Amino acid sequence: MASSITTPVVYVVDDDTDVLGSLRFLLETDGFDVRTFRSGAALLNAVATDEVDCFVIDYKMPAMSGIDLASRLRNRDIDTPIILITGYPDGNILEKAAAAGIHHVLLKPHLEESLVSRIRGAIQESHPASR
Repeated sequence: MASSITTPVVYVVDDDTDVLGSLRFLLETDGFDVRTFRSGAALLNAVATDEVDCFVIDYKMPAMSGIDLASRLRNRDIDTPIILITGYPDGNILEKAAAAGIHHVLLKPHLEESLVSRIRGAIQESHPASR
């Protein structure tokens, strides 16, 4: 049976609706199937591990930070690549992100080119034969 090319699925979590809209537009324009969530809890309630190729998660959100969300995903044995985005870098963010199983940390608002390439690279690393 011939394998068909699938559209990579990216779940984006950010509490800012303007950021969600911008990221959805950017990623859909680059050929991704994008699902957006305004909180970590909403994502955790909806996540199906077999359909997500990459998570893009905001660092600072009310109730659950991006680091906490990444840790919860990893505790569920979800090994899908995670890219953390932040407008509020702190000195320990790279260490915290690595401890939570996050693949990359990118700074807002200048995400456009680096985000798409990081997502593609993370998906390729996690599914080398299928992409």
